[in-house]
Amino acid sequence: MPKLRCLGRRFWIAPLLMMISVLCGAQAPVPEPATDQETELGQEVYNELRDKGEIVESSPLYATLKPIADSISRVAQSRYPHPFKFYLVHERQPNAFATPGGNVYVVDSLLYFVKNTEQLAGTLCHEVSHTIHRDSISLMEKRNAIKRHEIEAAILLGPTRAHILAIALLGDLHSLGYSREAESNADITGSDICAEAGYNPWGLVWLFDEFQHADTRQIPQLLSDHPANGTRIETLKKHFRDNPDVFAKFNSDPKSATPFNVPKDAAEQFLRSGAN
Repeated sequence: MPKLRCLGRRFWIAPLLMMISVLCGAQAPVPEPATDQETELGQEVYNELRDKGEIVESSPLYATLKPIADSISRVAQSRYPHPFKFYLVHERQPNAFATPGGNVYVVDSLLYFVKNTEQLAGTLCHEVSHTIHRDSISLMEKRNAIKRHEIEAAILLGPTRAHILAIALLGDLHSLGYSREAESNADITGSDICAEAGYNPWGLVWLFDEFQHADTRQIPQLLSDHPANGTRIETLKKHFRDNPDVFAKFNSDPKSATPFNVPKDAAEQFLRSGAN
């Protein structure tokens, strides 16, 4: 009888541990403490999204996103001094965007929008590359006609001014503010990161190809630079041809893609103002 009880205990302990593991992976990461100008600005963007009730605190979707995000982070981390952290947010249009300090925000509907793992990985690698290139800081300098030292000085003056800058940055990130050169450079670096992480870098090309003639109201903002998508595709293809040692092993046929499955109508719990 003791042996049977032991077996029974093992029987329910294993599923319990598995459930705990899944639940732990289904949580938003803990924000990085503000230690410099970039993390300070990133924290203010996080606070703004949290206060608007857009950040998903827990959802089974995190368990789907996390393995891909972790693989990309392991490769990309050496290129940036702060940890990359991926957050799900709820907004109307499928999208992803990155902010200073290492935070990458993935709109929940994007996980239902992409058709394969490679398309999602390509999108995440692209956004991580914007952070590595510090494109959001450059965007603020350009769009708000302020220099880098003025951004730093404003943050040092206190959270109110930093919060204003964060709101301005969010507006820029949601209005396709990056130049075509910045987008193309993020495509190139993103493809390198994808390849090193083991994801087929053709995923972003497939995404561009698929929506070249699609209704722009139905596609992610990442792809809404419609007239330039053809150029971005050709730039990526040239990069692949010029670096056969890295890219020749990857299949360009979208039929080789890895199906991407997410829980249907996954539940979501949102962060409340005052949390974290």
